[in-house]
Amino acid sequence: MATSYKAAAAAYAAALLGFTGFLMLDTFVRSSAKQTGATEINYALFADETKETAAQTAEQSAADTETAAVSGTAGSTASSAQTGSQTAAETAGTTGAETKRQSAQTQQKYTDPLSEEYPAEESPAKSADTSASETAAPETETVTEPPVEYINSDTVYQDENIRIAISEYNENDTAVYVADVQLSSAEYLKTAFANDTFGKNVTAKTSEIATANNAILAVNGDFYGTHNSGYVIRNGVLYRETDRANTDYLCIMADGSFFITTGAEYTAQELLDMGTWQCFMFGPRLIENGIVNVDDNSEVARAMASNPRTAIGIVDELHYLFVVSDGRTSESDGLSLSQLAAFMQRLGAQTAYNLDGGGSSTMVFNGSLINNPTTSGRSIKERSVSDIVYIGY
Repeated sequence: MATSYKAAAAAYAAALLGFTGFLMLDTFVRSSAKQTGATEINYALFADETKETAAQTAEQSAADTETAAVSGTAGSTASSAQTGSQTAAETAGTTGAETKRQSAQTQQKYTDPLSEEYPAEESPAKSADTSASETAAPETETVTEPPVEYINSDTVYQDENIRIAISEYNENDTAVYVADVQLSSAEYLKTAFANDTFGKNVTAKTSEIATANNAILAVNGDFYGTHNSGYVIRNGVLYRETDRANTDYLCIMADGSFFITTGAEYTAQELLDMGTWQCFMFGPRLIENGIVNVDDNSEVARAMASNPRTAIGIVDELHYLFVVSDGRTSESDGLSLSQLAAFMQRLGAQTAYNLDGGGSSTMVFNGSLINNPTTSGRSIKERSVSDIVYIGY
């Protein structure tokens, strides 16, 4: 009986000791754990943020696996969300403030193309909340073209389609006036009849015809009206198709190119069908393919060696030379055809053609007479002609 009592007493003592130990553990150990956690972080808040962050990260990871892999942090966060087995104590090593800082850094890596970790050429796509204006392709810088130069003076005219520069030379004791002309289209290289009428002996001064047609630049033409024959095509219209023997025809084509031919090679209708814009019937040809085609014996019938001259040439595409020389005076002798050709060759003419000369040779620019036309050399005045070649609209 005594033995049973002792055993019961021992059991009671053991139970009491165990209960006392449990109370001490709960009071000091468990309470200490809570106090330690509370010192480092607000446990409940951290747990809520961790769950929310894990859920968001898992959703983002599923939508953008490649971006999550680049960040280096999304992978571990997604893994944490997938397992769902980490406790708040296991993740409590990082403070809430540190979590927010890391989240901000991670977002910067995704959205900032200047991030050191992601050079501009390798930076990931911008976040979905980036505004359309930020994600749109950068606008191409607008380059404002300088305004079209416009010069209207005694020697130069220029607009968007026409450029004319007048120069004066002294060649073989002769005053020579050159209009360097550049066009955007051959449509601005025109012709006009005296009194706006095609016909024999219908004449007017070059300056008068120029004024009537608002010409910027004008020179006399081929004086077709003194003859009954010779091809006449003006501004794309065929007026006369009877050939004139031993005549060189200058054809200015619709594209602005020059070529010289004869009636033995083409009829007037054939030239028109080929696209001839202007056809002149004076001559002779001065230069072809950059080579002078006249010599001292190649003068127009009954013309003296040195005379006032008018000629037209082409340098290259839509680039022309209008040349007028004075003559028959003590101040200006005049030029022979070979001298005229050699002069135009030096200016760069690839094809050049002689127009009517002598007292007819006249250049008008911006309404003013440029040269000193004369028939006899005793007086300076214009001769009336049947047509002009001009630049204008």
